[in-house]
Amino acid sequence: MADDFVKAVEDGLKLSKRLYFGKDRPVTPPKVPSSMDKSGAVDMLLPKSPMVYAVITDPKIVDNPDIPSYQPYVHGRCDPPSLIPLQMNAVELDVDCYLDTAFVRVSGTWRVHCVMGSKSCDCRIAVPMGDQGSILGVEAEISGKSYHTQLIALGENDGAGKSASVETGSFLKPNIFTLTLPQIDGGSYLSIRLRWSQKLSYRDGEFSVNVPFKFPEYVTPAIKKIPKREKIHLNVNAGTGTEVLCNTSSHPLKQLRRDVGKLGYSYESEVLKWSNIDFDFSYTVSPSHIFGGVLLQSPSVHDVDQREMFCMCLLPGTAKSRKVFKKDVIFIVDISKSMQGKPLEDTKNALAVALSKLDPGDSFNIIAFNGETYLFSTSMELATKEAVERAHQWIGINFIAGGSTNICAPLTKAVEMLTNSRGSIPIIFLVTDGAVEDERQICDAMKSRLTNGGSICPRIYTFGIGSYCNHYFLRMLAMISRGYYGAAYDLDSIEIQMQKLFTRGFSSVLANIAIDTLKDLDEFEMYPSRIPDLSSESPLIVSGRYQGKFPDTLKAKGFLGDLSNFVVELKLQLAKDLPLDRICAKQQIDLLTAQAWFSEDKRLEEKVSKMSVQTGVLCEYTRMIIVETDERNNASESPGTKKGSKKSDHQKILDSEVPKTIMLQNLGIGFGDLTATAENFPPGSEIPKLPEVAEIFVKAASNCCSTLGNKCCCLCCIECCNKLNDQCVIVLTQLCTALACFGCFECCSNLCCCGQDG
Repeated sequence: MADDFVKAVEDGLKLSKRLYFGKDRPVTPPKVPSSMDKSGAVDMLLPKSPMVYAVITDPKIVDNPDIPSYQPYVHGRCDPPSLIPLQMNAVELDVDCYLDTAFVRVSGTWRVHCVMGSKSCDCRIAVPMGDQGSILGVEAEISGKSYHTQLIALGENDGAGKSASVETGSFLKPNIFTLTLPQIDGGSYLSIRLRWSQKLSYRDGEFSVNVPFKFPEYVTPAIKKIPKREKIHLNVNAGTGTEVLCNTSSHPLKQLRRDVGKLGYSYESEVLKWSNIDFDFSYTVSPSHIFGGVLLQSPSVHDVDQREMFCMCLLPGTAKSRKVFKKDVIFIVDISKSMQGKPLEDTKNALAVALSKLDPGDSFNIIAFNGETYLFSTSMELATKEAVERAHQWIGINFIAGGSTNICAPLTKAVEMLTNSRGSIPIIFLVTDGAVEDERQICDAMKSRLTNGGSICPRIYTFGIGSYCNHYFLRMLAMISRGYYGAAYDLDSIEIQMQKLFTRGFSSVLANIAIDTLKDLDEFEMYPSRIPDLSSESPLIVSGRYQGKFPDTLKAKGFLGDLSNFVVELKLQLAKDLPLDRICAKQQIDLLTAQAWFSEDKRLEEKVSKMSVQTGVLCEYTRMIIVETDERNNASESPGTKKGSKKSDHQKILDSEVPKTIMLQNLGIGFGDLTATAENFPPGSEIPKLPEVAEIFVKAASNCCSTLGNKCCCLCCIECCNKLNDQCVIVLTQLCTALACFGCFECCSNLCCCGQDG
């Protein structure tokens, strides 16, 4: 989809050369990247900031709505449609940083500057988001009409709104959300507000936020007299009650306020060109030692869960001399046929970097698997220079993609090899791109073995590639074992994201964390249910709900890298000015979805759905809709009113209560695809779909198999159709349709006019 989008923008930039802005306003046409450098063109034309595009199907309508000009006649239509980036007249960025999460709001005004005033076109909004971004909402106002997105439970309002195509609303890439608004008149102004959340980066006691805010030059209005005002507002609430220090900023921010644990900044300026750099801001909150706190908050009256809320945050501090854990590491890597090419090559590169970071006192092993299991060594190997070199050679020989996917056997073998680890952290890294049928049985087996294990059980760090693996299975597996989960839905991010997970696993500074003073509460629920280890690479956030009186003091304890006991007192405070439910929503929804999948609990699914609708965070059990309200209808006369009479207030309310809705495609990642895994479809590819005529033939063939004496196999028919050229398919379909009409009345009952339905 990204390549198609880039090609559409490239065509749109070429079309925009038709625009004329007058003799006194010479405008250089936008430059189109050279087609010789495909990767460069893709990188340049994918949105690096919130953007709006005119969707052009008929090139004849492309013209300046203010200064119509003679345009050479254009034959034909744009198929697929071209995308012309719209000019932006104003933009405002608001960023609120809480704990490890940033909530971003972008408000802007765009104009359909490239379509005749008498014509209209669809407008496509693109929202690039930062690290682990999650879209929260889109609102737009155009010429008396308003649009806003909304989440509804699956099954709710089915059929109430018209069905939308993928282009109407989908993820162009995992971090780029797109939404299309229908039929906007040329020359119209679009006032748009976008909301999303993203994770803050953390390193050595420093938090940083990076917001896509790099606008291309061609979105600057051609008329220089139009004022262009750029605004940025930033609020920081660390939630720890400790001093917060600003480190760096990409834009010249002015400090407005500074309190304990809080900062406020703003920036406002008239500009000639819009920002050509992303918005970056970093700040320090950590002292040199491990510390943390607990935030308490009562639910709002509209909260679906009326229990009290809590959120525990532990930060690793900045002490570089702290002893890290000795490690026993096993890498389990999927080498099935679907991993062929970039996925496997990037995995090998990330694995090579990880091996180089092992200390000589650490031990390691490598298990490659498809339908079979291949071991680098029958026992754990010390990470000496010679052993690591042999591992590189073994990887080069044995990492050859082929075969099916069997996760249970290598995972069981790895747990057995790490069962007797002493004085170290046993870690399993599982990398896969496929789904398997026995995932729940694997979780059951691991839950039984790991929860009943020794003082430090093996941690399973899971990494999913693409959308065909079951990411909720991988998340559940990690949660059971106190590990972490990572993913790369986009093939371009495999190596970077995998290295992040490896680094996180190698940098644990506090293990077996427990909070034992909460047993006296009437009711207590925590996410995740088993607290993972604290890494020097990221803060640890644990949240939940409770009933009863929360203790006045709270302590967290665990093991340090030298296996000595460690206890830290957590400061309690009321979270009066933090949206605790929204901060924890994404983590809780993901973990509860994994539990709902594992337990197949419908009530838990319903709970997740309600949380999703309340907080605006997408989940597997909700769908997004676009609600269109035409305020002009309230001012117009209804067909039944007499001329000169006014609508009653009651009729106006009725009109406003019946907005149009557009149901978007399901935006969830799903629970894996067993068929795609069995067929070894590579991640990022689309499952081939049969043409409509072939589908008719398959339906007829499937019902006629018994009458043909099982001489024709349905699967054979499908594979045969996939290999035929267009002409053969047409001839074969006509022949089979004729045979079906003459000899198989039952098969054709739903396909042609001779059926019982008329």
